[in-house]
Amino acid sequence: MKTLILTHEDVKSLLNMKSTIEEVEEAYKSFNSGEVTQPPIMSIILPELNSETDVKASYSAATGMICIKSAPGFWDNMKKYNLPTLFATINLFDGTNGFPLCIMEATLITGIRTGAAGGVSVKALARKDSRIVGVIGAGTQARMQVRAIKEVLPITTVKVWSQFPSELDSYKKDIEGELGVEVIPCDSAQKAVVGSDIIVTATPGKEPFVKDEWVKPGTHICAIGADFEGKQELDVKLFARAKIVVDSIKQCTTGGETLNPIKAGIITADDIHAEIGEVVLGKKAGRTNDEEITIFDTTGMSVQDNATATGIYKRALERSIGQSINFV
Repeated sequence: MKTLILTHEDVKSLLNMKSTIEEVEEAYKSFNSGEVTQPPIMSIILPELNSETDVKASYSAATGMICIKSAPGFWDNMKKYNLPTLFATINLFDGTNGFPLCIMEATLITGIRTGAAGGVSVKALARKDSRIVGVIGAGTQARMQVRAIKEVLPITTVKVWSQFPSELDSYKKDIEGELGVEVIPCDSAQKAVVGSDIIVTATPGKEPFVKDEWVKPGTHICAIGADFEGKQELDVKLFARAKIVVDSIKQCTTGGETLNPIKAGIITADDIHAEIGEVVLGKKAGRTNDEEITIFDTTGMSVQDNATATGIYKRALERSIGQSINFV
């Protein structure tokens, strides 16, 4: 047996949002069907180097794969060494015998599977007549989320606000050109939120950009940015009047957006309606009326990487992409 090596360009040629949404939805189903073994995320945080390395791992009976992703982030790399700030790698092992089947560059995978998670939540929880998306942030994930939403709903308008106004012109140009929707840059978070049917928060923020009183009944919120304790993008009061769905209760109550209202005494973990896998499996209801506010809190799970990387590996074999080596 040989080990397949897939570079950044190889992976890019094998990725698309439509198939990733399908793969991530299946990953959520397998997680809530008891088919996944997934240990806690391991992090190596080095403040003196302004770096953080996260390691996520899982076994999925649905894919038959063991997946280990390492993602070292060294945030000073560009100015110090003219190198990217993030290097992510996925190793896929055969779940029956442990053979290293594939080593692939995973920066793009992390971005697109996180976008796809939001797409799965919109498909399950947003009003079907939702057309206006309000986006907080204008970086990579703010783009990925909108790409995924456009894949599942015929949205027409994106209102976007960023802490860094210089990002807005390129965001408008890129998203309008790619998706054919109107993009309206906003000079305040309030303008981006008020009147939106779907709200996306995709920043590394540590304060509530989205105020409770701005959010109308029937809104769906994709809470993406807060994936560790200390991060926050939503007013905690929002959770008191929302149906809360998470990717992993364990992760989101210890390091997601949902941790903030729990710490504030607004809700308890018992107030979480469901994990998203329970909703897509039909074990628990999604949206039940047009007045509900729904919140999807995602901190990201290895099983998403597992399903997405397995799909990439299979397509690479079918198309003879990548380099095979005698690794063992």
